[in-house]
Amino acid sequence: MSQALTLARPYARAAFNAARDEGRIKAWSDALGFAARVAADPQAQAVLKHPQLTAAKASALLAGDTADASFGRFVEMLADNRRLELLPEIAGLFEQLRADAERVVKARVTSATPLSDAELVAIRDGLKRRFGRDVELETAVDASLIGGALIDAGDVVIDGTVKGKLARLQSALAA
Repeated sequence: MSQALTLARPYARAAFNAARDEGRIKAWSDALGFAARVAADPQAQAVLKHPQLTAAKASALLAGDTADASFGRFVEMLADNRRLELLPEIAGLFEQLRADAERVVKARVTSATPLSDAELVAIRDGLKRRFGRDVELETAVDASLIGGALIDAGDVVIDGTVKGKLARLQSALAA
């Protein structure tokens, strides 16, 4: 996985720079998201790896009807370099570059029970103060956490779950 990210990084930067220069970051984000979903599909992977598939046909398949010509050329370049399988990683890295440019932190909040709107606002405000950026929250429920919440904001993970506290207590007692 880390090798795929290493290989995908220059392509993601090139795609982001092209999108930014064209003023079409949102359009490229949507097109990359679509292409990544198609490239990740097992049936599509078989087609994309077929030796008779030309770069132009691969671009037509992955770019869809809504993508512009520059995105089509980008996908053709990936096909020429045999890097179509990197599209999911490229799309993920592109989204990170987009979030950095827009000064947005994306955080995932996993809790034992569904959180109220007031709790989500409090979490969002706390993260906004901590990072000095706007925060986009994604929520999930995992009953195995017993109570509390786990916040994953990229490099920062805040574990306030009962399950996490019990695990830390168990480690401390075992040491």
